[in-house]
Amino acid sequence: MKTNKFTQNALSNHIAEHITDQIIKGELIPGDKLIEHIYAEEYGTSRAPVREAIYLLSIEGLVERIPRKGAVVKEYTENEIYDLLEIRNMLETMAIERIGRNGVYQVELQKMADILKEMKDKTEVHQYTQLNHSFHMTLVEMSKSETIKTMYSRLGWPLLRIQSLSFANNGNIEKSVKEHQMLIEFLREENIQEAAILLERHNEDVISSMKKKLGSQNK
Repeated sequence: MKTNKFTQNALSNHIAEHITDQIIKGELIPGDKLIEHIYAEEYGTSRAPVREAIYLLSIEGLVERIPRKGAVVKEYTENEIYDLLEIRNMLETMAIERIGRNGVYQVELQKMADILKEMKDKTEVHQYTQLNHSFHMTLVEMSKSETIKTMYSRLGWPLLRIQSLSFANNGNIEKSVKEHQMLIEFLREENIQEAAILLERHNEDVISSMKKKLGSQNK
């Protein structure tokens, strides 16, 4: 029984990852219904692991259940999008302040440099978005604050989804790569003040990009 339970949990997680991937890539868009039997047939299983996967995604904020309609991909309001991005900015500002106080840790700095190398080779939005998130998560880890790290992790997949929309705009990936390179150089020099200014401007530009995108969609 324990083995069966473990297998079912692993399958549920796998299905949840698959649906998440579809959402981040834009294969599923806000309002799209998640049809349980389609995923059950695809994975050759009952609907139970699919329901569990959908439940996990609802906790992550990617899916919501609507009465008489079922589970659908969650559509975020403009205010929710701006709130997520502003919370992210606040946490990263706190992280860079801690780095200024405690010092630059070379292990995390090297990890950021390694991630950036991969980012330079990616032009596909989905892959770039995931690497970008790993880069910023490593910056947060450098702060050595478990509180900031935990709060940042809770932004999770909704933040990734929003960032993917921003990177879909022409020129944003190239601009992002350049600014990430500059951030690493400032950290190597332990020029925390310039790193903080750059990071704040970088994050504010993401919000501006989203405002333009949402504004054009509402016209």
